[in-house]
Amino acid sequence: MTGGECVFCDIVRGRAEASVVHEDDATVAFMDLRPVTPGHLLVIPKAHAQGLEDLDVTLGTRVWSAAHRLGRALRGSGLRCEGVNLFLADGKAAFQEVFHVHLHVLPRFAGDGFRIDADWKVRERDELDENAAAVRAGLARLP
Repeated sequence: MTGGECVFCDIVRGRAEASVVHEDDATVAFMDLRPVTPGHLLVIPKAHAQGLEDLDVTLGTRVWSAAHRLGRALRGSGLRCEGVNLFLADGKAAFQEVFHVHLHVLPRFAGDGFRIDADWKVRERDELDENAAAVRAGLARLP
């Protein structure tokens, strides 16, 4: 993918502005342009990967490690942070809007207004066991 097609690749190459808070040889973290709360960060791999299917496992580990460290840093930053959510949207159905893997690091506090709404009802064990079997089958097909 070329720089003009991916704003996050443009950020990595210095062709687009970003308020960078962390950078290493594999990842960059910067402030979200539309933050849910003050301090809302995005952590991305420098190498373009559209989604989890394209993301090298080692690189994914580096993204997660950077997000973990930044989540801890938010607590000592002076920004309001009573908790932290890590959120990754993989695919359009999951609300991914920029198709370059990015892990949101969201400082949270009571009354911040951020919600993920779903049908959180308890499921029957048979349904859970069936779904677990499907995921195990998916794992078996991975290289």
